[in-house]
Amino acid sequence: MRKNNNLIKFIIYALFGSFMFFIPITIGDRNTIPVDHIVKWILSIPYVVPVVGGSMILFGSVLPFIKGDWKNGMFKFIMSILGICGAIFTVMVLLKTGPDLIIQENMAPYVFKAVVVPVIVIVPIGSVFLAFLIDYGLMEFIGVFARPFMNKIFKVPGRAAVDAVSSFVGSYSIALLITNQAYIDGKYTKREAAIIATGFSTVSATFMIITANTLGIMEHWLLFFFICLIVTFIVTALTVRLYPLNKFSDSYYEGAEPDVELEIRGNYIRRAFKEGIEVFEKAAPISKNIIKNFKAGLKLGLEIGPNIMSIGVISLLVANYTKVFDILGYIFYPLIKILQIPEPMLAAKGVAVSLADMYVPAIINANSGLVNRFTIGVLCISEILFFSASIPCIMATKIPLKIKDIFVIWLWRVILTLILTAPIAHLLF
Repeated sequence: MRKNNNLIKFIIYALFGSFMFFIPITIGDRNTIPVDHIVKWILSIPYVVPVVGGSMILFGSVLPFIKGDWKNGMFKFIMSILGICGAIFTVMVLLKTGPDLIIQENMAPYVFKAVVVPVIVIVPIGSVFLAFLIDYGLMEFIGVFARPFMNKIFKVPGRAAVDAVSSFVGSYSIALLITNQAYIDGKYTKREAAIIATGFSTVSATFMIITANTLGIMEHWLLFFFICLIVTFIVTALTVRLYPLNKFSDSYYEGAEPDVELEIRGNYIRRAFKEGIEVFEKAAPISKNIIKNFKAGLKLGLEIGPNIMSIGVISLLVANYTKVFDILGYIFYPLIKILQIPEPMLAAKGVAVSLADMYVPAIINANSGLVNRFTIGVLCISEILFFSASIPCIMATKIPLKIKDIFVIWLWRVILTLILTAPIAHLLF
């Protein structure tokens, strides 16, 4: 009787977690996952954006100095200073005062309202429902079926399929939250966590729509979506075999008990239920895991908010008011010329600026030819790593990636994405 009850509860928890993160539903004129609907509803409440967003950024900016983390090496010191810069930019936005080039609507206000606040709200809110995905056997259940191809193609456990799906239908912040918690819990090694964080944590399908709209390619939406999906995963399969990901350690997070996926023998369905229910039976009560995950999400939100704000604004300022990215664009110009992408200098600047922000290349190339727009659109999604959001999120986790590693991985992803996408774009258009 108890086993039947556990089976029913396991199925209910798994279905509820899947529904909250993976099933887009339409409410009003928005079609997205339930967690995102909840976040958008919270953000629509008067004064939530300035009060909650402002409070979290301001408090998060002083936390490293209260806890003394700013003294833990040069990187922590730099990020702590950037956090203070983020707080200053936030005050400028809230008080609507400061240099025009910073407080104009497409600069600091855009980063604050469109990027930072949604991320720092979705992380703790998403954490509440995260328990249903990672703590009660669903990852182990899916892992049984996904193990053969996830392991052979991407060199990660089958359970990483949950991260991959959650990124495409949710957001990179949710996926990184799942990856970070799974890494801390001993479900991933250092190498596996690094692969998943840099290879599957894409922006959401919702933001893909925004990118496609900006580039004027919504009439090719399904084609764009599936090519983004295929190219992103092919690039990930290639980068895991290249430096630096192929040099990462297979050791686990310090203090974590390794939770290694076992070799599958016998019936897959029976094995999947067996592994899932075993985890379910050992798990702590749902209330305890919800509180634990909410605290972790709130902590992560406080850490990333100020840094995303500062890096996002600085990146946009550099992109719009200096020639830095024009100069960096020359690095990619020869490859773009070989691939015969139209308006190569404009495309090269878009590629270079993608390191700062994934959306700016779409703005820069919005009026170029279709081959250019389509290629840049896929690049915006497939590159994964950018300083205005995903990189600070990764750096705030326990995943042992350094800025040097992230830059090299970004470079590989950009080069491989261009090589794969440009011929497809020429063939199609």
